[in-house]
Amino acid sequence: MPLYEHVYLARQDLSPQQVEELTAQLSGVIGQMGGKVTKTEYWGLKSLAYRMRKNRKAHITLLNVDASAAALNEVERQERLNEDVLRYLTIRVEELEEGPSAMMRKSDRDERDRGERRERRRREDGEEEVAEVAAVEE
Repeated sequence: MPLYEHVYLARQDLSPQQVEELTAQLSGVIGQMGGKVTKTEYWGLKSLAYRMRKNRKAHITLLNVDASAAALNEVERQERLNEDVLRYLTIRVEELEEGPSAMMRKSDRDERDRGERRERRRREDGEEEVAEVAAVEE
């Protein structure tokens, strides 16, 4: 079966639990049509570059799908009918990415960089305090 990456944007006023339920519903449709969802990633509530249907933010979810084109057509049809889905995009890929996607790696890297910067600042502040104490003692 062909492999796909499917991303959809849901309205900002939904709760994360409602987005999970929507994801489960879409995964169920794929399962009923003989496909399977190999990975699901909830990327969170993100700011949009421009307003979509009066929304400045959206919940973004990625699905890695191994299913027929008919199953994806049905999922997209249901997303068009669902008022909670702002946009969706499906891309056919040669192989599905293992491990976390680039969006998830980015957030991990940002947190790690913040921690390193914070630690570096603490060390620099400590060195300045030592220099000040030495100057006072002289």
